[in-house]
Amino acid sequence: MPNMSQTTDCIPVTVAEHATEILRIKAQQTAQQWGLPFVEMSHQGLVLVQSETHLGLKQLDEPKVGEVLVDFASEALTFRRLHGGGKKEAIAKAVGLKGQTALSVLDATAGLGRDAFVLASLGCKMQLIERSPAVAALLADGLQRAGEHAELAGWLPQRMSLQHGIAVNIMANWQGERPDVVYLDPMFPHRKKSAAVKKEMRLFQQLLGPDEDADALLAPALALAKKRVVVKRPAGAPYLADKKPQLELQGKANRFDIYLSLTIKEAGL
Repeated sequence: MPNMSQTTDCIPVTVAEHATEILRIKAQQTAQQWGLPFVEMSHQGLVLVQSETHLGLKQLDEPKVGEVLVDFASEALTFRRLHGGGKKEAIAKAVGLKGQTALSVLDATAGLGRDAFVLASLGCKMQLIERSPAVAALLADGLQRAGEHAELAGWLPQRMSLQHGIAVNIMANWQGERPDVVYLDPMFPHRKKSAAVKKEMRLFQQLLGPDEDADALLAPALALAKKRVVVKRPAGAPYLADKKPQLELQGKANRFDIYLSLTIKEAGL
């Protein structure tokens, strides 16, 4: 687990001042579901705030910094879904969507679920694993609200499912049909600070920290995937577990390292 002064296991769930009794009960239920502490009212530190509309991550010591939440109906994700390039997007090429009607993809490091959402919108059946209880709570909240959204309810709940746990263990003891693709996007130490990173992402990095054990993800992923493992890395970052992929898809800020299954011969992307 990341080495942090405040780990994701003890991020409290709280409510704003003057919250209703119903909202306090809802916050208590959220805390209990994810094994997190409930604090009646908190005035400092990193917290999950239960509001009437959603669950959000806030740094109470920095009131000017916005909250982090999972909103699959946001303007940014809606624009990307409708105008982002579809199967021509780098991530779609990386997982091998060209010529495929649908793929089963395991996102073993789900985070805020944005890449998984893009792939789901292109027809992939996504299974998400998130080990942080706080982030899993945010994801579950976002998935629930998406299931009630007019434009998303018809397809998203059938294409995205979430499992909370340790990805290395879940992959090594996989139950059911193997996924076509395993997708990995472990948190990487950011060299640039402040202005170079959006305030929201700084808050998310503060919550999670870098994945110190990211290298351990590759071996079980390679053993599990039917077709390929795709690893998203910052441009210039070392290969995961120092293992060179068969293919690399370069972008300006990131690259996708593609490891093809030894049992499947694929001509290209």
